[in-house]
Amino acid sequence: MNEIETLIQWLISLVSQNLYPGVFVAALIETVFPPIPSEAIFPLAGYSILKNEMSVIHVIGVGITGGCGATAGAFVIYFIAKKLGRIGLIKYLKYVKIKEKSLEKADHWFEKYGDKSVLIGRVIPGIREIVSIPAGIFNMNPIKFFIFTLIGSCMWSIALTSAGYYFGVATIHII
Repeated sequence: MNEIETLIQWLISLVSQNLYPGVFVAALIETVFPPIPSEAIFPLAGYSILKNEMSVIHVIGVGITGGCGATAGAFVIYFIAKKLGRIGLIKYLKYVKIKEKSLEKADHWFEKYGDKSVLIGRVIPGIREIVSIPAGIFNMNPIKFFIFTLIGSCMWSIALTSAGYYFGVATIHII
């Protein structure tokens, strides 16, 4: 098993055993290290809510917690991008498994949609992981970045957590 798979297994275990803090940490880490998929973390959290017979309101609570973790991680990327700039970042992209072509796609997305690209981009796989980079490079207002990132990240997290919960319900009813 490689390092990424080991980290994913650790995050899955963390979420399973410590739902709210686990989701926060997992969302923060998956935002900073894009190869870790939120699509694996949040549905598991939703299923854990169901399996532990917790109220459905926890789907929203866990989603918001995940959105807050993702926002914290996004700020890390935003400030790194702001500090290093585009040229400085290109040197480091290979270490976090981001291709320069992906960064160009995010840049284009940001140029086309402006600040709204952060809100919209947070719910689009492939964009959501890297939209903080052009926001930092293009010096987006940090308060606006925070608000748009939090809203978009919470929507994404709640949707995926809901999917895990409701697919778990459907599975239980089939069996």
